[in-house]
Amino acid sequence: MKNVGMPPRAGVANAEPGPAAQLGAAAHGDGRTRHTVARLLLERGPITAAAVADELGLSPTAVRRHLDVLVAEGEAYTRESSPRGRRGRGRPAKLFLLTEVGRARFGHAYDDLAVAALRFIAEHEGEQAVREFADRRMAALVANHREVLAAAAGPAERAEVLADALTREGYAASTRSVGSGEQLCQHHCPVAHVAADFPQLCEAETAAFAEVLGTHVQRLATIANGDAACTTHVPTARLAGPGGNPPDTVETSAGPVPKDRQNTAPIPDGGESV
Repeated sequence: MKNVGMPPRAGVANAEPGPAAQLGAAAHGDGRTRHTVARLLLERGPITAAAVADELGLSPTAVRRHLDVLVAEGEAYTRESSPRGRRGRGRPAKLFLLTEVGRARFGHAYDDLAVAALRFIAEHEGEQAVREFADRRMAALVANHREVLAAAAGPAERAEVLADALTREGYAASTRSVGSGEQLCQHHCPVAHVAADFPQLCEAETAAFAEVLGTHVQRLATIANGDAACTTHVPTARLAGPGGNPPDTVETSAGPVPKDRQNTAPIPDGGESV
């Protein structure tokens, strides 16, 4: 006997996907198509939207939508075609090309080249030459920001100014107050891959921070070592006690020693323990 008028069971395998799943699938498809459009710009650019549509078998409307998104996100830009190759008297065709940001989605070998170059320097000129290169690189990076850093009042304000300067240099930096100081966090490092092989880059950066901030700083974490961010502690409390020693220290014949360790200080010749 036939089942007549039975409602479909919930959860069957051929059920229609819900709105959220449909939107997710559409977004994924858009992303793959946009990547294909970007690759064509990489391989064939400068190229017109019409040529992209012909090459990929897409509608001109769909191609222009993807190109508009690439331009809006800074991955592509446009220029007018040369008058020499123009046909008719209409407006010149608009040519699309990738920017450096757009090219980055396909990767590059800049980091590998930098590592190879520094290895060559280390092998032929020595480790000191690598350190000098790292120092010179950081000096050039902070040179354009020295005036505004010098005008800032105190380490905390200078740390904020330095974070803004680093952000403009591509380091996505920020600061936050913690205890007796500020933490300078760099959420991106353009040279992390290189610094993993050459820690001199991080060491030079730390030294440059101390110099421009006018205070001792302590590097707590680095992206090159696998941490989520490069974090530097910038103390804002008083750094020196009487006689120029760090606070909570006592002077001994062996130099300043923390008070909680003063009983373990070396005993001077002919003297007694403090």
